[in-house]
Amino acid sequence: MKVSNIREAILEVKALKTVFKDRKSEKTIVDGIDFEIGQNEVVALVGESGCGKSMTSLSIMQLLPGDGEVTEGEVCFRGRNLVGLKNKEMSKVRGRHIAMIFQEPMTSLNPVLTIGVQMTEAIKRHLGHTKTEANEIADNWLRRVGFPEPTRIRKEYPHRLSGGMRQRVMLAMSMACKPDLLIADEPTTALDVTIQAQVLDLIRDLIQESSMSVLFITHDLGVVAEMAHRVIVMYAGQIVETADVRTLFTSPLHPYTKGLLNSTPRMQGAIEKLSPIPGTVPQAGNFPAGCRFADRCSMATEACRAQMPELREMGSGHKVRCIMV
Repeated sequence: MKVSNIREAILEVKALKTVFKDRKSEKTIVDGIDFEIGQNEVVALVGESGCGKSMTSLSIMQLLPGDGEVTEGEVCFRGRNLVGLKNKEMSKVRGRHIAMIFQEPMTSLNPVLTIGVQMTEAIKRHLGHTKTEANEIADNWLRRVGFPEPTRIRKEYPHRLSGGMRQRVMLAMSMACKPDLLIADEPTTALDVTIQAQVLDLIRDLIQESSMSVLFITHDLGVVAEMAHRVIVMYAGQIVETADVRTLFTSPLHPYTKGLLNSTPRMQGAIEKLSPIPGTVPQAGNFPAGCRFADRCSMATEACRAQMPELREMGSGHKVRCIMV
């Protein structure tokens, strides 16, 4: 995807720390991350399961579970800090200005309300349309995400739709109010390749039409190469590397980033054996004192294990958290 001319930052995440507490322990899930998203920019957030990607998105939306809390940092949307806003104020932001497509749509759709009721409620509340107008808008968006009979789908309940159909409904719902920022958490996971291509094309069209910005959370590096302007690589709650998409794919610096790329199938070149990253992501609450990737890294030294590396600027917006670079 061609890199846009980034104007102002629409979202600024500053030193964000998200903690989960219970009676016996406190676990840091997101640990002091900083990034921004410009208007009309697509930023991909990548990493293995358990790295903190989804919790970052929930922290931005102020939708953390009851035992989760943002304890430090800011989430500034158009200069306004969302952390600590009352739910009534946040509800004016969610859907209208920041929309989110969740990884599992069944947990986000109300099982006792029809698709139409759930779509038109948000359209009427945020955009002030009549019921008839809201139905027309809902039908238009359902048609755009690949439903040839949108009126029939609007009358269905979520449990009567397949996982892929529910994901497309969530996409239509999120787009209906034309948000400034779309947070897409694995939006194409449940879709077959044909519908996935349609969804990605639709998101691209909307970016061009409305200057919408996107935070794209995914493990699919093929989608990242196709969609993103910049990439943020997360590991064990921290950002370990960030760069524009071309630089990250051609000149990765962090061993973890290199491991992700080496374990991803490629369509071009000779077929070679994939090289999986050994081991697993350390559990929150049990992070090592030094580099959190050290136990899985072939380059690690005692110095790596002894001290936490800083996220350093390497030039032209390319940052990396590794003392070996």
